[in-house]
Parts: sequence; structure tokens; C-alpha cells
Amino acid sequence: MTDSIMSKAATMEIPINSNGDTGSLPEDDSLEQAAKLQWSLDGKVGSTRGTRDLQQVMVSGPNLNETSIVSGGYGGTAEGIIATSSIKGSNMHNSNSSSSLTAEEASRGVAVEKLEFVKKWGFNTYKCTKQMISERFGRGSRTVDLELEAQIEVLRDTKRKYENVLRLARDLTNHFYSMVQTQHALGDTFADLSQKSPELRDEFGYNAETQKLLCKNGETLLGAINFFVSSINTLVNKTMEDTLMTIKMYENARLEFDAYRADLEELSLGPRDAVTMARIEAAQQQYQVHKDKYERLRSDVTIKLKFLEENKVKVMHKQLLLFHNAISAYFAGNQQQLEQTLKQFNIKLRPPGADKPSWLEEQ
Repeated sequence: MTDSIMSKAATMEIPINSNGDTGSLPEDDSLEQAAKLQWSLDGKVGSTRGTRDLQQVMVSGPNLNETSIVSGGYGGTAEGIIATSSIKGSNMHNSNSSSSLTAEEASRGVAVEKLEFVKKWGFNTYKCTKQMISERFGRGSRTVDLELEAQIEVLRDTKRKYENVLRLARDLTNHFYSMVQTQHALGDTFADLSQKSPELRDEFGYNAETQKLLCKNGETLLGAINFFVSSINTLVNKTMEDTLMTIKMYENARLEFDAYRADLEELSLGPRDAVTMARIEAAQQQYQVHKDKYERLRSDVTIKLKFLEENKVKVMHKQLLLFHNAISAYFAGNQQQLEQTLKQFNIKLRPPGADKPSWLEEQ
């Protein structure tokens, strides 16, 4: 009914007079009645709906997650409405983005440091390679310490000779060990035959005792030779090798020093404009740094060579005396002197089963 009345009111014509004023309509009363009827119906429906909404709010309460913040004046558009659930999400997104930016900046800083390191290394390698080629072809000059170079050459020659002594001493140890094992097996065989051959019991018994005595003295001599080999190995492969490593560092520092010295001399012969003066100043700083490094390592090499010579004389004096006394006592058949030699140098022989670890050590 309400829809038919409103459609009727909407289709009525409103006559306008010549002055532009609306004239008196015969249906004014019907329009007013229709408006009053629509107002009363809307009021009843609205009051019923408002009562239901209020009851629902009183029972369940408002949902804070769906609460909206309205910005703007009354009757404004919905552009100013922001859901509160989106605020928390935006904060989490901002924190994640900031942490990702921090990690990205850190990785970028590491990459820049590596790039700078590679750049410096490449520049230094280029200079040293250029200096090395110039020295080999006779076009570049090198810093030479004649006295130190002679000592280094003597050390390298001494190391080669001592390595040969070490190799021969190891060969002697292996061969003599095989002989001792053969003597031990031969003594056991003679002892077994003395039990099974009554007519030759005494002869086999004498030989068995002799081989056992030689085997015992051979094991004592092996202890002395092994101590000799161990001491020579420590001197050659540890003490001398450590000094040679320092010498290698010294030679690399010398090459770098000559490379930056040649670079500084080349820049000094060029024009003296502002750019060149800045490069000369930087080259002077690098030259001073590598000069200090070269002089420090040269001093280290000199000190190590001195101590190495003293240590070598002390060690070899003791080891050569041990080797001579042990070999002489063994081949002279003097068992007491052989044992006294080992006591003199504080050498303790291992028992026959000492080479095999115990079951506790194997766990």
C-alpha cells in the first residue's frame, strides 16, 4: 500500500505558473497523508530493528577486532574508515621490513669489505709480480744483505745434508730391526732343536743362548738409534723448518718493499702536479709501512739463525756421542757399556709388548 501511494505521489505533475511559482495542487492533501504514513511505517520498523541491535550488543558485546576508526566530519564518505585489525598487521610488516633492511645492510657491508680486500690483494700482487719479472730480466734493482743471504744459503745446504743423514739412519734402523728379528727367530729355532736332538743338545743350546744375547743387545742398540733418529728429525723438520718459514716471510717482505720502492722512485721522476703529489704521498706511506715490515723480519731471521746454530751444535754434539758409544759397545760385545750409554742419555727401552696399546687405550 505504501509503495502504491509513493509511486502515485512520484508520478504527479507539479504545474508551474508564468512567475515560476508552484500553483495550488488539488492533491496536496493526499501527498501530505502519504508522507505521514511513510514516516510512521519507517519509525515502527526502525524502532524494532534498533531494539534487536541493542539486545545483541548487550548479550555479546562489541567485537574489538572489527571496530573501525572513522575520520572526517558527519556525513563524510567511507574513505576515512580504517579497520583496527589492519593496524597490527601493518606494524608487524614494518618490523619485518626493518629487520630485513638491517640484514641486507650488514651483508652489503661484508661484501664491500671483501671487495676492498680483493682489490688491495690484486694491486699488491700486481706490483710484486712486476718487480719479480723485472729482477729476473735484469731491469729492476733488489735490496741485498750479503751477510744474511750467505747465512741463509748455508742453512739450506745444511738442511739438505741433514735430511740425507736422517734418511740413512732410518734405513739402518729398518735393516738392523730385521736382523734382530731374524736373530730372535734363529735363537728360538736352536732352542727347539736342542730339545728334540739329544745328541746335539749342547751345541744347539750354546747357539741359542748366543742368539738370544745378540738379540737383547740389538734391541738395546735399536733404542739408541731410534732416539738418534727422533732427535735429528725434530732438528730438521721442526727447528730448521720453522726458521726457513721465517726466511720465506722475510723474502716476501723484501720483494714487496722493493716493489713499492720502485713505484715511489718512478712517481718521483714524473711531473709534480696536484694529482701526482697526492699519489707520491700515498706511495711514501706504503713504502714506509713495507720498509718497517722488511726490517722487522730481517731482524727476526738474524736472531733465529743465531739461536738455530747454537741449538744445532748442542743437539748434534749429544746425538753423535750417543751414536758412537752405542755402536762401539754393541760391536765390541760390551753389554755393560751399552746399557751404561743408554742410562747416560736417559733413554728408556720399551718392553717387548709396549708397542701395542692396552685395551683401555683402544676404547
